[in-house]
Amino acid sequence: MSKLITFSQLEVNIKISMGIVLFFVAVVLFIPLTVINFFCVLYKYRIKWSTINGFFHETAIDIDRFGNRNFRTLLNMTLQSNGYQFGNINETISSALGKNKRDNTLTKVGLLLCYILDSIDENHCIKSISE
Repeated sequence: MSKLITFSQLEVNIKISMGIVLFFVAVVLFIPLTVINFFCVLYKYRIKWSTINGFFHETAIDIDRFGNRNFRTLLNMTLQSNGYQFGNINETISSALGKNKRDNTLTKVGLLLCYILDSIDENHCIKSISE
């Protein structure tokens, strides 16, 4: 016996499928559009190569904030224990790490990540705290 699908169920299935499709399109387009945008910014504003670091720094912060929000479940499960929660879109992962380091609530994985970041930029996690 075949089961009938109502219009409402079909509409939900299409919306779910479209979300998945749009997600993969966004992921695939992100890198090439970033590269193209970089060269467009260079061309339009005649930015000197010595000032390009700011472009990459701002983009890195935006990606970091996105990661803090979108990967909050993973970050909260693996990097902190009963401490400050990851997930604020206005905060970087480093800031949340710094707050957990300050509060002594990092897991071993969180401590390792702070160690790596602090090796690249001295006292990075604590310096990154935004209140």
